[in-house]
Amino acid sequence: MGRAFQTLVFASFNAGKVREVAALLAGLPVRLVGPREVGVGSLPEETGQTFLDNAILKAAHVFRETRLPALADDSGLEVRALGGAPGVHSARYGGREHDDAANIARLLRDLHGVTDRRGRFVCHAVLVGPAAVLGDATVRIDGVTRVAAHPLVPPGAAAVLAIGEVAGRVVDTPAGDNGFGYDPVFFRDDLGRTFAQLTRDEKNALSHRGQAFRRLKAFLEETVLGRA
Repeated sequence: MGRAFQTLVFASFNAGKVREVAALLAGLPVRLVGPREVGVGSLPEETGQTFLDNAILKAAHVFRETRLPALADDSGLEVRALGGAPGVHSARYGGREHDDAANIARLLRDLHGVTDRRGRFVCHAVLVGPAAVLGDATVRIDGVTRVAAHPLVPPGAAAVLAIGEVAGRVVDTPAGDNGFGYDPVFFRDDLGRTFAQLTRDEKNALSHRGQAFRRLKAFLEETVLGRA
């Protein structure tokens, strides 16, 4: 069974995310590649209404194109005072260009004068693979569930979901040169730093994406790859 998972495709062209996920999955007996390495030149636009929809949209596209198991995530920042915004629109909050600086600028404008800056990063990470392999894999990892009857999962495939989240607050002054997205304004009081001031290892140990992909890694180790 595990031979079907010798290669995993991470459905993203975001170099920062690719580096993070490669580090999080280090040690697995698989080869992690990007879409271009398997001939996929584009991904569908993230038109879903939820993080889960968008993650499945991308992973399912890669699986249909290549028949290789695919990983994808959708993640974003949810700010309590903004009713959960930017949410699924986090990457395009400041415009369709996916510009981090523009996204942060709009967020800070929207929070001008707001004292409650509490928020959380949320990540839904999805693995889409052959139903013959994933369909009967037992899910025993906390935070990992099987995706049941989702319309975006293609015929012959099955999907598994892992969720991660981390709380913090938004600060007005960006700080730090590491990370990407909203990391420069996402502050943890217990650390006294923004996410962009953390090292890659520090961030991966704490972050929403780190939690989600560690859970998927554990699922692969204990089920699919363990049956090779």
